[in-house]
Amino acid sequence: MKVLIADDSAEIRKRLSNMILNIQKVDLIEQADNVEEAIQIIQNSKPDVVILDIQMSGGNGIDVLSTITKKNNYPVVIMLTNYPYPQYRDLCFEYGADFFFDKSDEFEKVSEIFLHISLTSIQKNKKDKNIKGEDIYDGKINDKYERTKISMDETEN
Repeated sequence: MKVLIADDSAEIRKRLSNMILNIQKVDLIEQADNVEEAIQIIQNSKPDVVILDIQMSGGNGIDVLSTITKKNNYPVVIMLTNYPYPQYRDLCFEYGADFFFDKSDEFEKVSEIFLHISLTSIQKNKKDKNIKGEDIYDGKINDKYERTKISMDETEN
């Protein structure tokens, strides 16, 4: 699995890389610190998963998200931000993000997603149905009308 981490903070990129580097199916981790570089890497490398920050140099992660989701087979997108406000969350899901996490208290959920998610299920369902990654977790499809964040506690039961 190829992963792109797009965040303006070198420390966050390093921390995320270290966190997911040893996950079995992760083969390649690329990094970008600005919008232009992120879009270029996505177009050239075609990663399976993209982790995007909202605040970035040269625009924002929502710009990247709206650009990449115009294509049919876009990657699984995890938004990881210090701006967890409902309006950003809603906008990110509207533009096609699969997950939306707050850096300050949900950072570790990114690795849990990599450990538990079935990427093929998300990619297949994103193409065949209008289902978001937040609706599919561990191969289960949640009620597609409930647009609530996945609770890791609920999925562990």
